Amino acid sequence: MDPCPFVRILIGNLALKFPVSTKPSLSRIHPWSSTSPCYFKIKLKNFPHQVGSLLVICNNNISQNPESCKGSSQKSLAACFSLSKSEMDKIVLKGGSSCKLSIEVYADPDGSTCGLMSGKLLGKISVPVDLRGAESRPSVVHNGWIDIGQNRNKNGSCPQLFLTVRTEPDPRFVFQFGGEPECSPQVFQVQGNVKQAVFTCKFGFRSSSDRNLGSRSSLPESSASRNWLPSLKKTDKEQSSKERKGWSITVHDLSGSPVAMASMVTPFVPSPGSDKVSRSNPGAWLILRPECGTWKPWGRLEAWRESGFTDALGYRFDLFHDDIAATGATSIVSSSTLSTKLGGKFTMDMTNIILTPSISPQSSCDFESGSRPGSRPGSGSGSDFGFGLSPSPLSLYRGGGFVMSSTVEGVGNCSKPEVEVGVQHVTCTEDAAAFVALAAAMDLSMDACRSFSQKLRKELRQQTQNLID
Repeated sequence: MDPCPFVRILIGNLALKFPVSTKPSLSRIHPWSSTSPCYFKIKLKNFPHQVGSLLVICNNNISQNPESCKGSSQKSLAACFSLSKSEMDKIVLKGGSSCKLSIEVYADPDGSTCGLMSGKLLGKISVPVDLRGAESRPSVVHNGWIDIGQNRNKNGSCPQLFLTVRTEPDPRFVFQFGGEPECSPQVFQVQGNVKQAVFTCKFGFRSSSDRNLGSRSSLPESSASRNWLPSLKKTDKEQSSKERKGWSITVHDLSGSPVAMASMVTPFVPSPGSDKVSRSNPGAWLILRPECGTWKPWGRLEAWRESGFTDALGYRFDLFHDDIAATGATSIVSSSTLSTKLGGKFTMDMTNIILTPSISPQSSCDFESGSRPGSRPGSGSGSDFGFGLSPSPLSLYRGGGFVMSSTVEGVGNCSKPEVEVGVQHVTCTEDAAAFVALAAAMDLSMDACRSFSQKLRKELRQQTQNLID
């Protein structure tokens, strides 16, 4: 089946410029950092708002030496919203073809900014985003300065915000598990109301003496993958009830051939004096793909329970480099937390923006140079947009951008993960299957990190543990 249409709205290159002031404290640039004196909130209806700090310029002379802008080059992507076809259709049904972005700018709550009290709203703007044709071509909605607020000085000037807003098509393959991963479900590809079975999953246990990952799927284990499989020998029966180990889920295509696997290679064990898996000793999964009749490591997922007031699942996903067997090199491509009660989305997104607003040879911080010669601010095409990609294994060989997301339910809730994968990252069945296996491992990690004082469902307990219980 064809992929599902998605559209992303990208907002970046935010910078705030104040009118000329006699206060010497205003005539400087603040780098983009936790000490930036102002912050923004970007809102889109029916989506969680997104918050961050922004570059502040407190005079009209925006030409600075190159060193002045170093700190602002790392986080110029302000916000990103993804809209599915159904969400776009709802906007059209309500009598329009556009949605509105609301951007509010505040003084930093940790102190006063430019003579204003801390936490004060400096101004807000609304930017209409036309979604007509957004599914098929990228478009720059706005690229330039815009006045904010009503507080003008004696010269009639008010603060101005520079921003770039762009829409781009982002088609994705959508997969949905027909049941919970531990129940060995089918996996369907979804397009609108149409579902088509594309994979089957087999959940099982790898015993401590079984070091051949391929034993369940007729694929031998390579020496490269064996290096990543620590011995899991445990002889103490009591210890077996205090660790969760050996879980695996193999993804098969409809012909029955194995096309991906997630295998728990580091047991999930409680930290000393606790009944929870700690960040200092996480459990881990290997995500493997078949290659030349053997399994090849593709990535590693680690998970643990975060300590503190918020009960959350922490995770980190590392993507292996092609020379992993020789160098052991990996790249972290996703690291975050999910609520153990409410769940959430595991996401991999390689989108980034290079530097601050567009740089010209005449000025190291020339925010106006984003427009083409002769064009007015706020107009332009995709070539005017300063969005780029950070180097990483995924972006280097497949174009970066949105990679995947998968839903994860909270502890105790029925979970049928829904997986979205960017089209540019799927060139064969094994590509899609690897993401499906990763989604299953992420979902199962919620149970693997569950408090050891709580009993798991029978599908997740090995036969020996069932006898002990």
